[in-house]
Amino acid sequence: MLLAERLSLYFQLTRLHRPIGILLLLWPTLWGVWIAGNGQPAWHIVFIFALGTTLMRSAGCAINDYADRDIDKHVKRTRERPITSGRIAPGEALWLAAALALSAFFLILPLNNLTLLLSVPAVFLAGSYPFTKRFFAIPQAYLGIAFGFGIPMAFAAQLGSVPPVAWLLLAANVFWAIAYDTEYAMVDRDDDIHLGIHSSALFFGKYDIAAVMGCYAITLGLLGLAGQMIGLGWAYYLGLLASCGIALYHYTLIKHRQREACFAAFLHNNWFGAAVFVGLMLDYALRGQ
Repeated sequence: MLLAERLSLYFQLTRLHRPIGILLLLWPTLWGVWIAGNGQPAWHIVFIFALGTTLMRSAGCAINDYADRDIDKHVKRTRERPITSGRIAPGEALWLAAALALSAFFLILPLNNLTLLLSVPAVFLAGSYPFTKRFFAIPQAYLGIAFGFGIPMAFAAQLGSVPPVAWLLLAANVFWAIAYDTEYAMVDRDDDIHLGIHSSALFFGKYDIAAVMGCYAITLGLLGLAGQMIGLGWAYYLGLLASCGIALYHYTLIKHRQREACFAAFLHNNWFGAAVFVGLMLDYALRGQ
């Protein structure tokens, strides 16, 4: 196989052609980076966490496809993935995941010891998440912890400690992840039932839509509480109001439980996270005037 062909397969394996996962991981990380940096984080910190997010999400995709290699072949949407289709060996995917995770670790070596220490559970969470759908009723909650662990790391990197507001932001991210990944799970509900895979869409059953909207509400409530804890102003809450409007729009997409509409709602969560960040960034910018 030519190098260009293999690199193309790696590109597919790590989902770099579908950046929504990177964005859903990046936004909460940037919330933490901006708050910990009091609105003026050092640009090398921003770079480290943005690139580290991309590397760890890519590693997580490789591990996910390795874990699901015997499941994906039974799902039309996933049966042509590089491992399932036999174009990449399972062991090769693990080596790629390890190389990406190691690259992310090298990025944070210049940072303090607490950040390095927190990287251990971060790697464990990213590596173990794909296996949780086999035994955990709501694996989306575990995903929220894994996708949000950049928040305490961002505080550790800049403050040398992890204050309560960091854990509150992490909790908000857990509920946000349950909301958006339940929308995603609603797309695969029939396949998950057939394969015996756990998901929040199956756990919530006929209350799935109410659960999604409830999780959005809890997310916004926790983010509002975080803003009160650190004295954020009107611009931040305007961002939360915009995110609330986006969540209500998602209700119009998922209320009939149609696959394409549920998937569109999942993808649209990029704008939910972005709205929170823009409000946060604007609030700090206005303070500096």
